[in-house]
Amino acid sequence: MKSSFCVKFACAVAIFTLAATASAESILVYFGTYTNALSRGIYVSRLDADTGRLSAPELAAETPSPCFINVSPDEKFLYAANSVKTFNGENAGAVSAFAIDKVSGKLKLLNEKSSGGGGPCHVSVDATGKTLFAANYGGGSVKSISLNKDGSLGDGGNFFQFHGHSVNTNRQAGPHAHFMTTDPSNRFTLACDLGTDKVMVYKLTDGILTPNDLPFATVPPGSGARHLAFSRDGKFAHVINEIGCTITTFAWDSNKGKLDLVETISALPPGVAVQNSFTAAEILVSPNGKYVYTTIRGHDSVSVFAVDAHNGKLTFVQNISAGGKVPRGLGIDPTGRWLITANQKSDNAVEFAIDALTGKLSPTGQELKIGAPVDVKFVQ
Repeated sequence: MKSSFCVKFACAVAIFTLAATASAESILVYFGTYTNALSRGIYVSRLDADTGRLSAPELAAETPSPCFINVSPDEKFLYAANSVKTFNGENAGAVSAFAIDKVSGKLKLLNEKSSGGGGPCHVSVDATGKTLFAANYGGGSVKSISLNKDGSLGDGGNFFQFHGHSVNTNRQAGPHAHFMTTDPSNRFTLACDLGTDKVMVYKLTDGILTPNDLPFATVPPGSGARHLAFSRDGKFAHVINEIGCTITTFAWDSNKGKLDLVETISALPPGVAVQNSFTAAEILVSPNGKYVYTTIRGHDSVSVFAVDAHNGKLTFVQNISAGGKVPRGLGIDPTGRWLITANQKSDNAVEFAIDALTGKLSPTGQELKIGAPVDVKFVQ
């Protein structure tokens, strides 16, 4: 009996250990890049969620300048905005679809299509996994693309060309679509236009976009709306403004698709004035919804803010070095314990531990060498 118990106990321990190991190694970390002498496409690392250990990055898919990436809701597919000058003879960039092999981390190309405009810089997927959205910075346009059941890019969808300008004649002589996402209800799609200081709002019906009755909201003139992050309860939207290095918070009415201004604050630490060399890049809300994280290029830092759940307002908590030059995107793992910055000009990605009580960041010493990283996404 004792021998049998020992064998069973040993087997149970072995199974538990394997399960724990599998769980710890189950989070894949993908990096979108600008391809150059040091980068050939999308790279993948493995994150041990318990310890924060990152494996050496490997090439997951060879593809030209997949600067921004996104993952389908079921985490079976990955999509990339390929920032190329021409595609199939058209003066436009491309978007590409990949199937994810969760065992190897490798990506299998499914197909590619035109982004509809020059300089695609962002892609996202709606909550149903049936529609992809692409924002074209150079072309000043946005496009929806239907997705097939196998994850490949379909033929449906529609296109909108933005028009207008704003007060910064160097940066805002024309439209520059920079970001596109659905709201938490999946009934509306919002797009940030850096060139016109607008956040456009569209109704979403079966993958087709139509201008909302209240078609846009504005950030302060010259701010340059870049990216947007919704609060976890869907009541607020935080917009990072690239040129002004500010964050504009709106209250979100999900019935009307309406944005109402709450406040605009600096993304920089108190006492630091914006300089021409400073440009804000990414904004994310922590999985627990309590904190907002932003990157600022030039200042080369990450700012942390606490969120007031009642009114959406932000309070400065911390500003810390990004661990490299020109931080673009950043990612927070699904457990909310680890944050990774993608530092384009220093060719590295740097990991930070997140303090669950304060939201503050501390470097873990983990650094990955990746050529011109731009974006970070996680897959469990």
